[in-house]
Amino acid sequence: MKTKYAKVASPVSKPRVNVVTLGCSKNIHDSEVLMGQLKGNQMEVVHEASNIRAHDIVVINTCGFIDNAKQESIDTILQYSALKDQGKVNKVIVTGCLSERYKPELQAEIPNVDAYFGTNDLPELLSTLGADYRHELLGERLLTTPSHFSYFKIAEGCNRPCSFCAIPLMRGKHVSKSIDDLVKEAKFLVSNGTKELILIAQDLTYYGLDIYGKRNLADLMRHLSDVDGIEWIRLQYAYPSGFPMDILDAMNERSNICNYLDMPLQHISDNMLKSMRRGTSKQKQIDLVNQIRDKVPDIALRTTLICGYPGETEQDFEEMLEWVEASRFDRLGCFTYSHEEKTHAFSLVDDIAEEVKESRVEQIMEVQQGISFEKNQNKIGNTYNVLIDRLDGDYFIGRTEYDSPEVDNEVVLNAKDNYARIGDFVQVHIDRAEDFDLYGTVIK
Repeated sequence: MKTKYAKVASPVSKPRVNVVTLGCSKNIHDSEVLMGQLKGNQMEVVHEASNIRAHDIVVINTCGFIDNAKQESIDTILQYSALKDQGKVNKVIVTGCLSERYKPELQAEIPNVDAYFGTNDLPELLSTLGADYRHELLGERLLTTPSHFSYFKIAEGCNRPCSFCAIPLMRGKHVSKSIDDLVKEAKFLVSNGTKELILIAQDLTYYGLDIYGKRNLADLMRHLSDVDGIEWIRLQYAYPSGFPMDILDAMNERSNICNYLDMPLQHISDNMLKSMRRGTSKQKQIDLVNQIRDKVPDIALRTTLICGYPGETEQDFEEMLEWVEASRFDRLGCFTYSHEEKTHAFSLVDDIAEEVKESRVEQIMEVQQGISFEKNQNKIGNTYNVLIDRLDGDYFIGRTEYDSPEVDNEVVLNAKDNYARIGDFVQVHIDRAEDFDLYGTVIK
C-alpha cells in the first residue's frame, strides 16, 4: 500500500510596491507620504528598486510640467508597461501631474496600465493597492532623501494666474496646511533624524491666506524654528508679487532659519512680465531685490528665468541679460519656454525658434557662471558651517546654509583627511573654489 502525501503548495510571494518618482521636490514629498501610508498598512514598499520582481506593483508618480518632463514620464510608463507585458512586473499604476492632466489620453494610448490617478486621489490609490487611508498617519512619511534633510510641503496648489504655468490645472487651488499639523510633521521628521527642513509649495508667500486670512509664513517659520532638533530651515519658491517682508524679520531673528531665498522672477522686461501675468513690473522687482538685500545683507538669492516666451524680442532678452549681470544673483537657473496646452499663453504664437531659445539660455548661464565664479573666489579663506550630504568615493560632499540640495553649490572635502559622517555639521575652511564648487578642510 502506497503512502499518500498531501501536495504542498509553493509559497506565494506577497506583492511589493515599488514607487518610482519623477519631477520636482513636491512629487518627492507626495511619494514619501504614499510610502508612509503603505508602510502603516504593513505593506512592503520600496523606492525605485533596482531588483525588479515579477510580483511587484509599480506606482509611477509622474510630472506633467513641461515637454521634457512629460516625455520622461511617458517613457517611464512605457518602460514599465513593457515589463508588465513580459511578466516581469505584476501591475503598473500611474499617478501624479501627468495623469491628472492627461488621464483620458493616457488611458487610450497606454491601456495596459492597470489604473490612473490624479494628484489628489491618494485614498483611492491606496484602496486599489489594498490599503486604507489612515488619518492617524498625518505627517508621517518614508523619506527617500538622506534622513538629515527633508522637503517640507506647507501648501498644495496655486492661485496665481501666470500665463505660462499649468500647475493650477494639475494641482488645483492653493490649500495651506495648518501650523499645528506642520509642527506635528516636523517633530515626526526630527524623531527620524531630520535636521534641515526645506519649505516648498507652488507659492510659499501665499501661505495662510486661505485658512488664517493673512499671509502667515513668518509665523509658521517661527513655530518650526522652535521645534527641538531643527538646525536649518530653508525657503524655496517664494513668489515676488505681494512678498511678505516680515519673513525677513524672522530670518534675522532666528539662527536656524537660513539666509537663503529661492524667488523665481522669470523675466525683467515689462512687456514680458505683463504678458506672463506676473502681477509685477521691472522696477518693482528691482526694488524688491534691493529691499531684501538691505534687510538681510548676508542673504543668498536664487532665481529662475524663462527665455523664448512668445513675443520676446531681442531687446527684451538683452534687457534681461543686462539685469542678470547687474543683479549678481547668488544662484540662477534658466529654462526655455514650453508651450503648454490650456494655459493662457497657449493662445499666443510660440514664435521663438528652439535654437534661439537655447542660445539665449546659454548666454544667460554664461554670465551667471562668471558671477558664481567671482562670488566663490571671495569665499576662499573663510570658514563655514557645512552639512555633509553624501560620500562620493574619497570625498564628502556637503553644503553651506546658502545652498539647497542638487541645484546649488557644493562643498568638497577629502574624506581620508576629515572625520565626519553623513548628516554631520562641520566647520570648514575654504581653500579653493571653482564656478559651482568649493573645496575645503574640516577644522577639527
